Amino acid sequence: MFLEDYGLREEPFGMTPDPAYLYASRTHSKALASLSLGIEDTRGFLALIAEPGMGKTTLLYQLAEEWRDTTRTVFISQTQCTSREFIEYILQDLGVDTRGMGFVAMHGQLNEILFEELLAGKRFVLIVDEAQNLDDTVLETIRMLSNFETHNAKLLQIILAGQPLLAAKLAQPHLSQLRQRVAVLSHLEPFTVEETGRYIEHRLSVAGYRGEPIFEQASIALIARQCKGIPRNINNLCYHSLRLAHAHGHRMVSVGVVHEALAELDVKSLGSEPIAEPFAIGPVKVVESAPGSQAGPKVPKDSSSTPVSIPAPNTASGDKIRQASSFLTYDSSKKVSPPKWPARSAAVAIILLSGTFFLAILGRSESKRRITSETFDHSSDASIGAEVASEPESAIADYDADPRDTGNGQVITVAAGPQQTLKDLSLRYLGRFDSELSKEILSLNPDLKDADNLLEPGQLIRIPLPPGAMKKVNDTADAGDASQGRGSNSLLAKFEALLRLKK
Repeated sequence: MFLEDYGLREEPFGMTPDPAYLYASRTHSKALASLSLGIEDTRGFLALIAEPGMGKTTLLYQLAEEWRDTTRTVFISQTQCTSREFIEYILQDLGVDTRGMGFVAMHGQLNEILFEELLAGKRFVLIVDEAQNLDDTVLETIRMLSNFETHNAKLLQIILAGQPLLAAKLAQPHLSQLRQRVAVLSHLEPFTVEETGRYIEHRLSVAGYRGEPIFEQASIALIARQCKGIPRNINNLCYHSLRLAHAHGHRMVSVGVVHEALAELDVKSLGSEPIAEPFAIGPVKVVESAPGSQAGPKVPKDSSSTPVSIPAPNTASGDKIRQASSFLTYDSSKKVSPPKWPARSAAVAIILLSGTFFLAILGRSESKRRITSETFDHSSDASIGAEVASEPESAIADYDADPRDTGNGQVITVAAGPQQTLKDLSLRYLGRFDSELSKEILSLNPDLKDADNLLEPGQLIRIPLPPGAMKKVNDTADAGDASQGRGSNSLLAKFEALLRLKK
């Protein structure tokens, strides 16, 4: 259990509105003080407005806790109701059986309870959460409740809390009488980066953590930016990041771990319809040579596809790729480079639709190690196409298609996409990632220092393949069948085929 390993008594990033975890940000402190003062001065109607997930309910629970000894509080959160049902909810919370009672009788019963609390020296506060869902007729009923009063005191204080839609409703002309009665109007704003860091520390401290910071400063900045300073989103992302860091055996939550957690929480991508792989021009047919056969992969005569045969992972061992009895074919007479416009426009359009950018390159010449980083805009994936289009042709590098043979195997060169790590590339092309493979990849890429760090978009990375995993389409050992591949020279289709090398 990662809670024990971090010395935590309980889950620090829970989703319940526990007032013990309320962080007193600048706006939360101000709102809590304003509402508390409004209750003390019996101002009647109070309102709290905030975006979803900003901690309205937590703040209201804290407010009720502070006034617990001197105030009778009713908390209503079921707001999709009629006027009658709303009054019933109030009386049921007060322990009154409303069966058989008419609307007028329920009003009379509530008025009696309010007088009893006044005689007992207690204030009565009605808190209505998610008030933006209330129908206008119910809002008018609530306004009428504020008429419960004596000649010198209000019997009932009402707090309406809700999302910005509540403010829009109160601004409607036909609700002007209700709006005029709102004496205190508070709102909550998102956390800044600094407040996000203190919020995370606060929740860890309340949960029992004592020690050095768990979240790196860069991770906190990323969390604040991605969560837009909203506490509920911060809780969710921190929980997943902390769990992943523990699973990887890391004490601290790095930027890479946060990116991994963001990928897990990417609901939008899960809800989208299947989209073709980047650079897919037509169907790519996968054929596998028979065991022991000397012939190369069979190449269908189809000008819209490229012949590919992919080495499959050894499912028995789980961490080794078997000696391939089939091969990934390539044409050594070709050079590969990022697609040029106007053909480039179609390819980039597919990239933007698919939400990923994986460009596989079969090899590289020793003199050219990297596509210039200026062809990518790090600030937004959506601007990649415009940036590439503006690059002069001289800035687009070409690379030899021949794989590099290391003696123990072969090496391909691939271009990293946005927010990718060595682990991502290894899982995609080799189907595994472990410490041994990490060391081998780092040895092939001496400019890399850490396998967990994010790669620059377009950065060329060498990845090892098993011996003989790649064959030329015109290799003499592939007599007959492989020669048919010369009729299919779609470079983009070859890219698409290589992108399917996963496990």
